[in-house]
Amino acid sequence: MDAIALGPVLIPLPRLYALAAALLLLAASAFLLGLPRRHHARWLQGLMLVWLAGARVGHVALHLPSYLDAPLDALKLWQPGYHAFWGLLAALAWSAWTLRHHLGAMLGALGLTLGASLLWLALVTLAPLGGGMTLRELPELTLDNLEGEPVALASLTGQTVVINLWATWCPPCRREMPLLAEADARDDVTVVVINQGEDLLPVVRYLDDQGLAFEHALLDPRQSVLVASGAPGLPTTLLFDAEGRARAQHVGEVPRATLAAWLDAE
Repeated sequence: MDAIALGPVLIPLPRLYALAAALLLLAASAFLLGLPRRHHARWLQGLMLVWLAGARVGHVALHLPSYLDAPLDALKLWQPGYHAFWGLLAALAWSAWTLRHHLGAMLGALGLTLGASLLWLALVTLAPLGGGMTLRELPELTLDNLEGEPVALASLTGQTVVINLWATWCPPCRREMPLLAEADARDDVTVVVINQGEDLLPVVRYLDDQGLAFEHALLDPRQSVLVASGAPGLPTTLLFDAEGRARAQHVGEVPRATLAAWLDAE
């Protein structure tokens, strides 16, 4: 699992780990570097901004084709899409430049920045708050489509399958719908959008108002797929290969670059 729920809010675990690493860096640097408070605050505040900027620019550069298709997606800073290595390089460069007149503090800052980054990487890798994917294959569930016809999820094999769990009241769900519709237009992908907990009328009204037509738009009034996946909230997107085996899961609004990487890898 890559997120936890606090009420209606989904908090991505990598960001929670990053917050923990940043707080540890704040405490350790204040105690060990011996910098005046003003210099320490300037260095640390700049470090955070430079790390985020470098990590974002590095991610966009590495996934440039996806962002060329939708350039404004690079400004959606709330979405995942930060490359740790480029963020670390930018942070080390900032520390070296800002503290160049304080050699001892500069060396200490470089070491602490590297240590905090390695701690974050270890937390992301070990995921102490996450339990991994619950589903191992397409679930043995049958749901009705918008015409009232039953569709067995386990039968949707033969090509890559993307299952998206959504609701009309969920803003990030609505934002990612056009991206999923683009994927649904591909000949080598089956996209299944499964509404969670709502009746037929609001679902049909929303899709019609937005001009969205999915081959597989299903209703799950009991939220059985959400329960089976163990997802903490909506939206949740699941990737299955052509044999129906689970490959990846993303909780929260799925970025274009993530979806493109999933589909191009299958």
